[in-house]
Amino acid sequence: MSKAAERHNIDRSVDRSQPVEKLHPNERIKLESGYLRGALDASLAERITGAVLEDDHQLTKFHGTYQQDDRDLREERRRSKLEPAYSFMIRVRLPGGVCQPEQWLQLDELARNYANNTLRLTTRQTFQFHGVLKRDLATTMQGIHDSLLDTIAACGDVNRGVMATPIPEFSALHAQVFPIAKAVSEHLLPGTRAYHEIWLNEQPVYQGDKEDEVEPVYGKTYLPRKFKIGFAIPPVNDVDVFTQDIGFIAIADEDDLAGFNVAVGGGMGRTDNEPSTYPRLGDVIGFIPPDKAVEVAEKIVTIQRDFGNRVDRKLARMKYTIDRNGLDWFVDELEERLGWKLEPARDYHFDTSTDRFGWSKNAEGTWNYTAFIENGRVKDDGAHQVMTGLREIAKVHKGDLRITPNQNLIIACIPARQKARIRKLLEKHGIIAASERSTLRRHSMACVAFPTCGLAMAESERYLPSLITKVEGLLEETGLGDVGIVIRMSGCNNGCSRPYVAEIGFSGRAPGKYNMYLGGGYYGQRLAKPYLENIGEETILQTLRPMFAAYAEKRRDGEAFGDFVIRRGYVAAVHHGTDFNAEVEPEAAGAGATGTRS
Repeated sequence: MSKAAERHNIDRSVDRSQPVEKLHPNERIKLESGYLRGALDASLAERITGAVLEDDHQLTKFHGTYQQDDRDLREERRRSKLEPAYSFMIRVRLPGGVCQPEQWLQLDELARNYANNTLRLTTRQTFQFHGVLKRDLATTMQGIHDSLLDTIAACGDVNRGVMATPIPEFSALHAQVFPIAKAVSEHLLPGTRAYHEIWLNEQPVYQGDKEDEVEPVYGKTYLPRKFKIGFAIPPVNDVDVFTQDIGFIAIADEDDLAGFNVAVGGGMGRTDNEPSTYPRLGDVIGFIPPDKAVEVAEKIVTIQRDFGNRVDRKLARMKYTIDRNGLDWFVDELEERLGWKLEPARDYHFDTSTDRFGWSKNAEGTWNYTAFIENGRVKDDGAHQVMTGLREIAKVHKGDLRITPNQNLIIACIPARQKARIRKLLEKHGIIAASERSTLRRHSMACVAFPTCGLAMAESERYLPSLITKVEGLLEETGLGDVGIVIRMSGCNNGCSRPYVAEIGFSGRAPGKYNMYLGGGYYGQRLAKPYLENIGEETILQTLRPMFAAYAEKRRDGEAFGDFVIRRGYVAAVHHGTDFNAEVEPEAAGAGATGTRS
């Protein structure tokens, strides 16, 4: 036990030193996997089923793929005595969301040949393929590798893809921040060669009990749960930096990067009806120079490795490690492992978490176009031939392509001489028209949910667009017009679309039923508060109509909707994750609210 742990009398009863039989079953799977190999080779070779063995299903996540089945067909196949229609989701590792046009074209081709003819842009700035059959997994993985990308650690109990604000107008800072984000991503990759052996036909190096392979950061059992890191460049908090396990907030000295404020302990996941679980925003603990970011990230990861809960996965994220032991303990432990102290945090300012759509110009004279991709789904749909249009643009584009944390796409660094050609392609394929939607719609975000996500309890991606249409009608009806309100929806309580920091958030409870949250910060600075439970569309619209009418009449100049519902007493402000589930009365008297608060 470290000196910091001794000083704070930390209880390590749930750390990885426990006997395996007392830990969560996933800990045994990891320990016995031979550094993430398991029996994956045999599972993939078995053609009698479209699935992999259960233990191997857990291990595939570390390789960037999840086993799923088509839930639209599940009951029909059960009645026909057929196994579920299994397929796989594959997630690419793409630090900072930046890819080259040639890579886009290769991924587009893979999606058309082996997936469901769409590309999904995620809330963590990367690509997902859906509907890949087991027989095509290796071929698809090899195709991704041929594009000079991979899927290593895009899922699983490791550090996931590292995010970074992609806005090209901040080119001087972005040029300094992006390489650091990429370096953190590379440094925290698992050291095992399992991925290369299983998917890329590399000669095996692991010889059973022979200790010729090590994981210098993670150890044999890796982390207790997933781990997320993001880099934000103020004034834009598009990465929702406070929702990350580690958030690095860039501090500028004019156009130069002075360093980062470090925030720790963010996380969105929670479990319905279990008040011991909650979303949490990170705490800023200090400032570091740029060249210390990799070291700080590693040491924080090792604290979570050593002290995270390996018995109850619902309480295994780093936010619970911090709240169980105390933030002061965490900082002491970090500084002891570093051998030096953090500097006091420096001033910074955020004013939005949303994207800037349309055209913008960079200091060096190149142009960018930020396109709205509704819920991140790149597909051809009627007049909006987005997948075809982006394919044609990628064939001629001389800059790069950047996925935003809000599931949109920046066609970045377009040479001035090429702008007219890119504009013509955007217009021809309806991409500009798709981007000129209401501000409300462009600020909305949904996770995938049905039919592929096994955790979903309600629709999200397929339903939110129609709900937004009806909410747009309410805004017009109450005189608000094209006001911007951040609305996010997840199909379950895990919060992949980050609904718990939205001004209006929804999480699925059952088909057609949602929990509703109000009062999140417009720029990601405050959690929302549970407001109504298990409600359908009719109640949602009936609830929002009088709120919007009050907002139109009584809002202050420039007041965001999330701030308004707190000031008017609809919900109490959430000052810490532990307040999320608490029965706290709003401080201000307001116009009242319909329904029963959860």
